[in-house]
Amino acid sequence: MWQKLLDPALRALIREGTLVLHLPDGSRRCHGDGTGPPVSVRITDPGLIGRLVRNPALAVGEGYMDGTLTVEGDDLHGLIALGVRNLAARNGAWWHRLAERGRDWARVVRQFNPGWRARANVAHHYDLSGAFYDLFLDADRQYSCAYFARPHMTLEEAQAAKKAHIAAKLLLRPGLRVLDIGCGWGGMAISLAREHGVRVLGVTLSEEQHRVATERVRAAGLSERVEIRLADYRSVEGTFDRVVSVGMFEHVGVPHYREFFCTLRERLAPDGVALVHTIGRAAPPGSTNPWIAKYIFPGGYVPALSEVMAAVERAGLWQTDVEVWRLHYAETLRHWHARFEANLGRARALYDERFCRMWRFYLVACEQTFRLHRQCVFQIQLARRQEAVPLTREYLYRGAAVAQAAE
Repeated sequence: MWQKLLDPALRALIREGTLVLHLPDGSRRCHGDGTGPPVSVRITDPGLIGRLVRNPALAVGEGYMDGTLTVEGDDLHGLIALGVRNLAARNGAWWHRLAERGRDWARVVRQFNPGWRARANVAHHYDLSGAFYDLFLDADRQYSCAYFARPHMTLEEAQAAKKAHIAAKLLLRPGLRVLDIGCGWGGMAISLAREHGVRVLGVTLSEEQHRVATERVRAAGLSERVEIRLADYRSVEGTFDRVVSVGMFEHVGVPHYREFFCTLRERLAPDGVALVHTIGRAAPPGSTNPWIAKYIFPGGYVPALSEVMAAVERAGLWQTDVEVWRLHYAETLRHWHARFEANLGRARALYDERFCRMWRFYLVACEQTFRLHRQCVFQIQLARRQEAVPLTREYLYRGAAVAQAAE
């Protein structure tokens, strides 16, 4: 039965490009309009066919992880680009579109993120072995979008440019108190304290990140100026001159957006400045890809600017600057994937083959989504008073801060 439904499902989905499908019974099917390089896929598990018919967005990733779906020449980029391009065109069988609407409606429930669930979601992804992240991140372990301020930058240069660009938006000066919400492995906190003379409180829910960041602060001789705390941002008390959050907002959850920005406003001094850096969608609100939600970022969600700004407005904050980064994350992921592939043997020594195939699928899928499916990065500068920042953006490039960091 499922094999009979597979053809109409694929006809509805693959309308651009060329898919050649080899099924377990030895039959061969072609779908698409015949344009572009053909992507040849082989399925060896008959049970995968039913899962593909019901939920291709989940089943393709699972089949690749399990090795029951393989791509000729291991052309994972070609397969995912073919799928993403057709999904971006809103192609798909009627039952797939209905399921997507159901996920959109259910997202508020799925993203309810009280403290206990937030800790569990963070642990799922960020409490992996630190040695694993060293295989593909830059030396500072910046696990967020780099800023390719000029062509042909290395990953290290682009990550340094990202930190310099954020520091410029924060208008830092020695002695200011900074709250870093979702501080990761401490790279941003250390850079801000060392290069700008500020005092930083970084908070994370990841035990592994807290351990590593604390040790990095000690090794840098910055323990008097940087504190890393294992805590939920909602438990922090006091006021800060600056608040920064990089790559954490994607884990907040739609039901908690107003809570996030109200908390940010409460923590921000009257003349303070905040910067929120988050993946976003240049499209209306939607839902998280089911494979990503199950295996990579449970509880995660990429917001539309419209739903973020609605929460900002209700919190009574000024939107003093909004910048959209296009394709910067695609380039960042390209670098991460290349490094991951170069260190694949070491990754297999840490985790099994299925895990490595999962991570490869994740990195390639995200890169293609940023290239082909209206995904970008938002940097939102906020303040309690509109006079807190200069009237023009000239201050961001005074002294060529970004270029200097990249030299």
